[in-house]
Amino acid sequence: MTASQSSIKDVKAYMEGLGRAARAASVEIARASTAAKNLALTETARVIEAEAAALAAANARDLDAATSLDAAARDRLSLTPARIAAMAQGLREMAALPDPVGAITDLARRPSGIQVGRMRVPLGVVGIIYESRPNVTADAAGLCLKSGNAVILRGGSEALHSNQAIAACIARGLAAAGLPAAAVQVVETADRAAVGALLQSPEHVDVIVPRGGKSLIERVTAEARVPVIKHLDGVCHVYLDAEADPAKAEKVAFNAKCQRYGTCNTMETLLVHAAVASSLLPPLFARYRAAGVELRGCAATRALDAAVTPAMEDDWYAEYLAPILAVRVVSSLDEAMQHIRQYGSQHTDAIITENYSHAMRFLREVDSSSVMVNASTRFADGFEYGLGAEIGISTDKFHARGPVGLEGLTSQKWIVLGDGEVRG
Repeated sequence: MTASQSSIKDVKAYMEGLGRAARAASVEIARASTAAKNLALTETARVIEAEAAALAAANARDLDAATSLDAAARDRLSLTPARIAAMAQGLREMAALPDPVGAITDLARRPSGIQVGRMRVPLGVVGIIYESRPNVTADAAGLCLKSGNAVILRGGSEALHSNQAIAACIARGLAAAGLPAAAVQVVETADRAAVGALLQSPEHVDVIVPRGGKSLIERVTAEARVPVIKHLDGVCHVYLDAEADPAKAEKVAFNAKCQRYGTCNTMETLLVHAAVASSLLPPLFARYRAAGVELRGCAATRALDAAVTPAMEDDWYAEYLAPILAVRVVSSLDEAMQHIRQYGSQHTDAIITENYSHAMRFLREVDSSSVMVNASTRFADGFEYGLGAEIGISTDKFHARGPVGLEGLTSQKWIVLGDGEVRG
């Protein structure tokens, strides 16, 4: 056996150990009281705040080693004081949310006398594979904990020290609530074989959630023997309708692109109706250029501003995650929606309009996980939707779609309440 083969075998054994521990812990966490889960969340939040300096120091080690990352990737990796505070706040908000586990709905009496309904239950063991953003460690752990699931977290190698520091805070929260340590486990090896082992473990893992770039999600989709909740790209659009309010159009279109570049809900293509392009685009272009955004446009866009770089076909498909924006002038709402159907990724798309009928058509006909009227695409986020946080954004249609919060991490089973009834 070669050294490489021995290493892979060791990683598989390590991952199997995590899986067995997670499966055992999932039984305990599924029956844990709401009070115990909430205590674990609030105590973890307290520890994160108390250990903010240690978290920042661990993150600094990761940033110092990440010399090859571009500006957007370094931004995703960074744990700023505001993001550390947001992790704690997100955990407290999860504690304040209703516990979905055990909720019974749709209970109805049948002619036979039995009552039939559905009960919400945890999925079991969730495996999460993610890149760069260490705050995912706290958000995902909290959501899985509150929804009664055990979780195995495999973060990117570039965030190893940050993730381990956050995991130590979570362990203290679990211990304070008397919950099993294996309810939240962070993979401590950067070996890529750990990902393969997690994907190939249906006996230990019930669902995989990948959060990262297209190559990671394509690998997960191709190799997984476990159900996957995923999205491939965030090619998000804002369409400025012929009846858009100019002030709203400028404010939303700028925020959707420039509030943060490296997120999946950032606008990548701006669509503008030809009737208002000459009035709306020049002031927007001035603001984009002042912010350092590179503009790539269609022929009609360049006719308004010759300094815009010609857009290639690939630009309409691009998820830049960078200060680059594709701009296209369209002749109608129908053409805008056709562009979104052809080039979009069914993530998040918005229309800016004062025309009620246009807004309703856009809401009905654009087949994305989040569709918005007169609001920035940057709102497509579990925290902003009142979910406390999110474990990811799904562009699948089963079993969850859009930001995946507590309910997305549960399923439902049929329950029957009887009083001795038998079927004739």
